Amino acid sequence: MSLLQATDMRGGYGAADILQGCTITCDKGEVAVIVGPNGAGKSTAIKAIFGMMKLREGDVTFEGKSIKDLAPQARVEAGMGMVPQTDNVFPGMTVEENLQMGAFLREDGGAGVIDKVYELFPAVKDKRYQLAGELSGGQRQQVAVGRAMMTEPTLLILDEPTAGVSPIVMDELFDRILEIAKTGVAILMVEQNARQALEIADTGYVLVEGQNRFTDTGAALLADSEVRATFLGGDQS
Repeated sequence: MSLLQATDMRGGYGAADILQGCTITCDKGEVAVIVGPNGAGKSTAIKAIFGMMKLREGDVTFEGKSIKDLAPQARVEAGMGMVPQTDNVFPGMTVEENLQMGAFLREDGGAGVIDKVYELFPAVKDKRYQLAGELSGGQRQQVAVGRAMMTEPTLLILDEPTAGVSPIVMDELFDRILEIAKTGVAILMVEQNARQALEIADTGYVLVEGQNRFTDTGAALLADSEVRATFLGGDQS
């Protein structure tokens, strides 16, 4: 059984169901990427997995136990970490204060973990006493990921982590994400840069209208002519 199994999810906002029975799984040390057109339900899927939206049908199990009725904070306590796409740092706090906020569940205040975060993101360490609101977009994303890592999650959920950053910063963020996965943390990521994300994905999910259209390894999806033509901007390599 996978670490995370979100099965036959159906739900949305108000009367409309955005998710139409999609299934997402992710295991320890795996990078799972959700891609698809705008409005496909990608961010809605991870919000449902993290407890930010109640499902009408389906189930979410984590480490073999159903968590579909747990609040987001309870899911953090169970071992999940979440980095939203926007408003993911406290701009009026320093980098270090932002990271310390991520350790609110830890009795030790995260003293030992913060050094691991700085090792993972050396640029963040250099800015540790600077206000997060003064950082570049890419640096803020590193702070946001670092804060989520302060609870030492077994599953890290990322919503559009490279939105608005340069290609160089995107590559650096993906490198750091792979480093995190190598420690055994499961990574579940929604990403707008579909081609680049699938290049690092163990498993890729292409959602269309809230349903699984394609599910395969990242490499297999990149090699699929229909996926390339329809979702990756053409058939070019």
